[in-house]
Amino acid sequence: MSDKQTSKLALIALLLFVPVPSLGASMGLWIAPGPFGKTVYALCKIWILALPVFWLLVVEKGRPSFSRPIRGGLGFGVASGAGIGLAILAAYFLAAPSIDSEPLRLLAGVNGFDRPATYLAFAAYFTFINALLEEYVWRWFVFTRCEKLMPRGAAIAAAALFFTLHHVLVLKAFFPWSITAAGAVGVFIGGAAWSWCYLRYRSIWPGYVSHAIVDAAILIVGWRLMFT
Repeated sequence: MSDKQTSKLALIALLLFVPVPSLGASMGLWIAPGPFGKTVYALCKIWILALPVFWLLVVEKGRPSFSRPIRGGLGFGVASGAGIGLAILAAYFLAAPSIDSEPLRLLAGVNGFDRPATYLAFAAYFTFINALLEEYVWRWFVFTRCEKLMPRGAAIAAAALFFTLHHVLVLKAFFPWSITAAGAVGVFIGGAAWSWCYLRYRSIWPGYVSHAIVDAAILIVGWRLMFT
C-alpha cells in the first residue's frame, strides 16, 4: 500500500471515529438524558469499540495483538499515574469550598448512580475496564492513525486534543466553566502523556496502568462530592 493510500485510510478512520464519542456524550448528558440518551450513548460506545477491530482486520488486513509490554514501561505507568492522581486530589481539596456538587448529584440520579452500591460498581468498571478500552481506542487506534498523517509530536498533540473533546462535554455537564477548563487541560496532558507512552513503549499496558490510577483518583473526588 502506498504512503498516499495509507494516509487516506488513516484520515477516513479518524473521521469515522473522532466525532462519535462527542455525539454519545451530548445525547447522554445534554440533549436527551435518560433512556433514549443512554441508548444512543451505548450505540456510540459499541461503534468506537468495534470500528478499530473492523479497521484492523478488514480494511488493513492486520492481525490482533495483546500489545505485550516487551519494551517495559509499567514502572513509568505507576509513577505517572500516581503523580497525576495526587495532583488531581490536591486540586480538589484546594477547590472544594467553591464546588457546587448539586448538579452532579442530580445528573447521577437521572443515570442511576446516586446510591453508594451503584456508584462503586460504576467506579470499578470505569477504573479497570473503561480505562483499558480507552487506551485501546485512543492510543492504539487514534494515535497511530494520527502518526500516519503528521510528525510524531503533532500526532501526540492531535490525539490528545481528540481525546479531550468529549471530556469537555462531560465535565461541563457537572461543573462550571472554570473547573471544566482546568479539567480539560488535565485531560489533554493525560492524553498527551499516554500517547507518548504508547509511542515510547508500543504497548497499551503502561498507559493503562497510569490511566487506571488517574481514574481512581477522579472517582475518589466523585465519591466525596456525591456522598460526603
